[in-house]
Amino acid sequence: MLPLSMAKAGEKCMLARIGGSPDVKKHLEDLGFVVGSEIQIVSTPGNGNMIAKVKDARLALTKEMTKRIMVTM
Repeated sequence: MLPLSMAKAGEKCMLARIGGSPDVKKHLEDLGFVVGSEIQIVSTPGNGNMIAKVKDARLALTKEMTKRIMVTM
């Protein structure tokens, strides 16, 4: 298990755990980040932020958020 921030553009991974406060967890779950769901990395501009595809939505994530989302490759 590693943080989503370690994934590279084009990779697909499985969401394993979401860390952080209950508010952060709820916010990410509302966006579609549910344990067991597949995430595809669309782009990583190099500053730690990334765009990820979850279900049929593309979402921009900050570096802080990507460190709280744990995935398996």
